[in-house]
Amino acid sequence: MDNMEEMKVMAEAKSKSVIEESEYTPFLRKMTFFCAGGPFLDGYVLTIIGAALVQLTPALNLNAQMSGLVGAASLAGLFVGGLIFGYLTDIIGRKTMYTYDLIAFVVLSVISMFVQTAMMLVILRFLIGIIIGADYPIATSLLAEFAPKKHRGSMLGVLWSLWFVGAMVAQFVGFGLVDIPGAWRWMLGSAAIPAIILIIGRLGTPESPRWLMSKNRVEEARKVVKKIYGPEADVADLEQEIVKTKFTKVFEPGYLKRTIFVGGFWLCQVVPLFGIYTFGPQILGMFGLATGKQAMLGDSLISCVFLIGIFVGLGFINRVGRRPLFIWSFFFMTIGMAILAIFSTAPPLVIALGFAVYALASGGPNIFEILSPNELFPTDVRATAVGIGTAISRIGAFIGTFFLPTWLSTLGLAPTMWILTIVTFVGFLICIALAPETRGMTLAEAGTITKKA
Repeated sequence: MDNMEEMKVMAEAKSKSVIEESEYTPFLRKMTFFCAGGPFLDGYVLTIIGAALVQLTPALNLNAQMSGLVGAASLAGLFVGGLIFGYLTDIIGRKTMYTYDLIAFVVLSVISMFVQTAMMLVILRFLIGIIIGADYPIATSLLAEFAPKKHRGSMLGVLWSLWFVGAMVAQFVGFGLVDIPGAWRWMLGSAAIPAIILIIGRLGTPESPRWLMSKNRVEEARKVVKKIYGPEADVADLEQEIVKTKFTKVFEPGYLKRTIFVGGFWLCQVVPLFGIYTFGPQILGMFGLATGKQAMLGDSLISCVFLIGIFVGLGFINRVGRRPLFIWSFFFMTIGMAILAIFSTAPPLVIALGFAVYALASGGPNIFEILSPNELFPTDVRATAVGIGTAISRIGAFIGTFFLPTWLSTLGLAPTMWILTIVTFVGFLICIALAPETRGMTLAEAGTITKKA
């Protein structure tokens, strides 16, 4: 009996992956911080344009249609960037594009300061959107493939918190510059500053050993894992199948269900989110909470609550599991949005409660927007899946930013909030029907299709 127990212990020790069981090392902390640059720039760029448009509209003689194009151009770029560069990242590698995409971002941001026509600005915003859309699958798949099992949820989940940090920074920058004549040029060019810092921090990042193994570059992968995880680590820990990258794999049986799930919940998450962010000052004004520059500060307060929601979600992600957190988050998000719809003329405290419930509850789905596609798909199409999820989500972002002002002006505040409530409820139903559980799984296990998948 003692021999059998000893053999069992030895087998379990042998089966443990040094990579999957790694501690949260300084290298992984650095990776997490600099991979978060994409969400930060996304939040910054999509938010700063709101303040810049105050000056841009008279400076470039923008009509309503052109203003809409300027606002939507980066969203269209994000759609294209995610769709194309996710697949390209799975083919040529993560490291190759991890730094070069941000160099292009810096160049485009600086050029934006010198635009003379509205159409030139639309084109530049579209190209900047492509770069940001590309960085999501590049950076997040790279981080996921280095992340240990017990830290993967928090490492990937915390990335989206930087979206709200970027949005908050943009709100304060816009608040400080909006009254300075011609400052819109500095607003548009200011995104180059954090991008340069990110470029410097990303220099020297190694290629993903999982991706190297998937391309049968075994010796290169072995050098990386031993350098990062220590001499006792080896490529055998990676459990990596060597297969050719195929875009259509995400639509094959088993994976199609996961693609529908990721795209569905992400879209239902961002329709209200982007609507609230883009037209936050207008919505707050209609609720009677604030107007003008004060509404911009109110928007910043909403950002703070969203940010707190993410850290609340991170506290539950490994305690209750992925699936319960998905379902309960969307349930309470629906409740929060319904409060805004039912009590649209209520006192400010009730309105603030609705916003707070929605923002706090959205922390879970915000985490999963990056975590889920990285967990649910194998290495050969991981970045492709993230890119497709990003692209689908930007359809939701477009709906939220394009249709919301029309709904507010033609339908009114309460009906608009009901529409957003229904969208959120659909996300709740999607989670009940399709949300999987991957807590405690290795990356290889989570991305493998089984009979239950």
